[in-house]
Amino acid sequence: MKKTLTLRSLVLALGMMLFVSACTDLSEPVDDQVEPVDFFQDDQQFISAMGDAYSNLGSVGGSGPPAQLNEVTTDELIVPTRGQDWSDGGFWFRLHTHTWTSEEGTFDGFWTGYFGGVNNANRLIFQFESALAEGTANASLVTPFVSELKALRAFYYYWLLDAFGNVPLVTSFVDAPEQPSQPSSNFDEGRRMVFEFVEKELKDNLPNLSTDTRATYGRMNAYVAHMTLAKLYMNAEVYTGTPRWNDALMHLNEIINSGIFSLADDYHSNFLILNEGSPENIFVVPYDKVFRGGFNLHQMTLHYGSQNTYNFQNQPWNGWSATQKLYESVIDPMQNPGPQGEVFGVNPTSDDMGVEMVMGTMDDRLGNFLVGPQYTAAGDRVEDSGVFSDFDMNGPPLSFVPTINDIQGVACRQCGARIGKYEFEPGIGSEMSNDFVIFRYADVLLLKAEVLWRQNSASAEALALVNQIRMRSGVDGFDMLTADRLVAERARELFFEQTRRQDLIRFAGVAGGETRFNDPWRFKHPGGDAAGAVSGAFRNVAPIPKNQIQANPNLVQNPGY
Repeated sequence: MKKTLTLRSLVLALGMMLFVSACTDLSEPVDDQVEPVDFFQDDQQFISAMGDAYSNLGSVGGSGPPAQLNEVTTDELIVPTRGQDWSDGGFWFRLHTHTWTSEEGTFDGFWTGYFGGVNNANRLIFQFESALAEGTANASLVTPFVSELKALRAFYYYWLLDAFGNVPLVTSFVDAPEQPSQPSSNFDEGRRMVFEFVEKELKDNLPNLSTDTRATYGRMNAYVAHMTLAKLYMNAEVYTGTPRWNDALMHLNEIINSGIFSLADDYHSNFLILNEGSPENIFVVPYDKVFRGGFNLHQMTLHYGSQNTYNFQNQPWNGWSATQKLYESVIDPMQNPGPQGEVFGVNPTSDDMGVEMVMGTMDDRLGNFLVGPQYTAAGDRVEDSGVFSDFDMNGPPLSFVPTINDIQGVACRQCGARIGKYEFEPGIGSEMSNDFVIFRYADVLLLKAEVLWRQNSASAEALALVNQIRMRSGVDGFDMLTADRLVAERARELFFEQTRRQDLIRFAGVAGGETRFNDPWRFKHPGGDAAGAVSGAFRNVAPIPKNQIQANPNLVQNPGY
């Protein structure tokens, strides 16, 4: 069992016992809680109390709102409807084709989940500062832990900014309005003000954050704050209209120059069951199959018959798959973005692989995908029984193919390369113990390369940084960088790390032939809604959830919805 996870589980358990959690009410009154005179005297008591503030990160590894918004709305992942499975009233189709409405539950879940994190942080800040004012807390500990909570609150707001743009800013627990307003009724002005709040909170509190990455594993430390600021500045032009490349570079260099992080020799070691020792992982959500559930990738992506491959206690759901386009961008030895894959079919010369394996160097990141014949733990072919249609790829034996014939109703059960990025532990139930990666050092290097390329497209250092990533995966380096190559390389390296939506939006204004967020892709074509555009730029942010608008008349809906 992982020591860090055991400690993390204690933090969460104590936090949940000590404080009453709130999700949507930002003005919850303080009831009888822990007496400060008996608590807040040493590090462990503060850390235990803070567990509740981190609990709202727990949804990032599941099939819920964070991944739905950041992955399924892109050309990276797809959740086809196979018979009656994954229909959900057309929800997954609407996400992937950018025809969603403000009534989708995913947006309400995202909003309540991360505002819940804001509220938990506000409540704990109030608790700590009250104990300090009353002289019952260890004064030398209050400042760094309050700074950690404020930085964590800023991280939640960074995600809310990225998802919704113009959101209410609430920093008080006892004086929070019951129906908070956005900073401005003007969307652009309000989003800029949220940006400035996140920036100031992180910069003000960064000097008080720990640089001990071992003691703060899975928590907000100085390097997590640097990376959050770097991400904020990388997307500043999207959020505010003003690029901030040099500011992003400064914080990326702080991480690089620390000497604490490095590329792992083996790409896949970052995603093992026991991956807490990775030299790359800057910020993770620690999961544990017993003490800290919520990461269920194996259930999300694998076929029902895959239960026999890994001896899982529960049958998987046969859902989430990589797009054919993404898969083919990895098997292409020239590492181009890859074709759209409009034609369904199995190449007759490719045996069981379902694709023609071209000659050339093999990208180690091909291991992110499961394609080909599937076997039981005993080495026998897995059968696929229970055919619901006459389509051939529903029948036995089970063999995953990267091609996807349809997204609605008649999608075949074996179609779609499955997500194999994280190691699957044989014999587990519905929960995995791998720590889910939010920030990783490879992303730092790719972001620095992007900054240098934007400032000078012929930058030798930018090219060397990207090629460092590529050569780690066993493929030849590029001879030059283009926007398309940068976007595609980020997809190959950071697949299923919830960066794709942000990347496609950030590169929208950069010339290139590769798909951007508002462009059509397979199953998503222009002209599909009443306005004549499936993916207008207004969809770069999610709508304020209809439930929130109805509950709070002070909220102004985002433009276009």
